[in-house]
Amino acid sequence: MHPTANQWYADRTSRSEDWPADLLRARKHGTPISVVLPALNEEATVGGIVEQIRDFADRTGLVDEIVVMDSGSVDRTAEAAAEAGAAVCHRDHVLSDHGSRPGKGEVLWKSLACTKGDLLVYVDADLTEFGEHYLTGLIGPLLADPEVMLVKAFYDRPLNRGADGHAESTAGGGRVTELMARPLLNSFFPELAGVVQPLAGEYAGHRALLEQLPFAAGYGVEIAMLLDTVRLCGLDALAQVDLGYRAHKHQDTAALGRMSSTILHAVLRRVGRKGPVWTEFTQFQRDGADIVPADFEVTWPDRPPMASIPQYAEALAPPAYTL
Repeated sequence: MHPTANQWYADRTSRSEDWPADLLRARKHGTPISVVLPALNEEATVGGIVEQIRDFADRTGLVDEIVVMDSGSVDRTAEAAAEAGAAVCHRDHVLSDHGSRPGKGEVLWKSLACTKGDLLVYVDADLTEFGEHYLTGLIGPLLADPEVMLVKAFYDRPLNRGADGHAESTAGGGRVTELMARPLLNSFFPELAGVVQPLAGEYAGHRALLEQLPFAAGYGVEIAMLLDTVRLCGLDALAQVDLGYRAHKHQDTAALGRMSSTILHAVLRRVGRKGPVWTEFTQFQRDGADIVPADFEVTWPDRPPMASIPQYAEALAPPAYTL
C-alpha cells in the first residue's frame, strides 16, 4: 500500500462499536441530522428500513429527519416509505426548473435541496438487513472530529447464501469495486488505496462539504464524491467505519458492466483526460439465432455544486407525496 494510504488507514479507520449512541448524544449539541434513502422500486425493503430508523430516532434523538428520494419508482416505494413515517420527495418535484435525469447521482444531488440537516447520512433502500449501528457508525466520526467531513462505510458483502440462509462466504460481493474501482484508485489515486469500499452506498457528510461538490451521474456519484472531497479538503477530511456486514440485492453481470462504465467515466473526468469520451456503452444480446448490439447511455454531465444553484435556498422543503 502507498505509505500515505497506509498512514491514513491507521488514523482514520474505526468500527461501529466505537460509537455508542450515548456517546454521540453527548456530542450532538443540537446538530440537526437527516437520513436520506435514495430509492427506485424498493417497496419490499424501504418501509422496514424507515421503521427502524424512526424507532432509533425516537429512542436516541440522534436523527431529526428521514427523507426517501424517489428516483421514478413505478411500484409502491413512495407509499411504503410514507406509511412507515418518512417524508418522500420525487426527483421531478425538486428543482424542477433544472429538469430530471435518471440515476442515483441525480436524487443524491437533489436531496440537498429537500433536507434540513447539517449532517446527512445516506443509506441505500435495497438493504435486506439493517441495523442502527449503520447510523451510529457513520455519524460518530463526524461528531467526534471537526476535521472529518465525509465518512464512508465498509463491510463484508456476501454474494451467495447457503440453504440455511447464512452467507457462504464473506469474500464475494463488491465485484465492481474489485474489478473496476480499486484498480482505478490504486493506479491514479494511490493515496486512496486504503479505502476499503469506495463505492459503498452508506456514507455521511457535512452539508457544508456536500453543497460544494459537483455530483456525478448515476453510479459514478460515490467514487466522484470521494475524489472531489479529497481534492477540496485533503485526505484527512475522509474517514471510514467498519459496519460488519451488508446484505442487499445483487445485480446481474450486464448491469454491473453498465455500472462500471459509469464509474470509469466519472474517474476519467477527474484525472484530466483530454478530449471527448464516448457516452454510449455497447453490450450484446442474443436475439434468436443472432447476436445483436444493445446501446446504453451511461453518463451525463455532472450536476454543479448545489451552492451555485440560485433556487437552493428556496427549495429546502419541496412538496412530498400526499397519500
